[in-house]
Amino acid sequence: MSDTPSTPSTPEVSSAPSATAAPPRCASPWWRVLSVALALALLLGWATSASMIVQLKAQIQHLQRKVELLPQVRYLAVLLDGAQKPALLVTFDPGAGVLQLQHLHSEREKSQQSLQLWALQEGKPPRSLGLTLSEYQTLQIPAQAQDLEGITQLAISVEEKGGVPDSQGPRLPYLYQGWWVKKS
Repeated sequence: MSDTPSTPSTPEVSSAPSATAAPPRCASPWWRVLSVALALALLLGWATSASMIVQLKAQIQHLQRKVELLPQVRYLAVLLDGAQKPALLVTFDPGAGVLQLQHLHSEREKSQQSLQLWALQEGKPPRSLGLTLSEYQTLQIPAQAQDLEGITQLAISVEEKGGVPDSQGPRLPYLYQGWWVKKS
């Protein structure tokens, strides 16, 4: 028998790491660098997309303003000469309130004469819309939409210098004449 008193066996706690225990988990430095780089890439992508959205909105507003400034032709007429060849193109922009006349050939009125534009409507006498006093290829005459209501044709007559009043009416036959058409 042994002289030593019996004591219950207690496990000894060792301070040395055991071979079967898992090593402590610590992140590798390259994972940290990668996560910071990805975060920066996401931030840069978000900032870029936000900037592009702002630029797109500004471009849309700019284009809308440009479209508003473009002439919006609603009515037009091609006035034909006696040989049925196009002589004048007449357009109306209600936004600007002007009739625009464009000569399609180089003939001009003589200095002692005036070309007068007439609105023709069935059952009513011709109404003067103004004189085409211009040595330029294109001319604008002020007009309102209500002045052009019910018109079926436009015509130009040769009158004495300064034109004639509506009550006197045009000198016939018309030099140029054409149908007034509403653009769809």
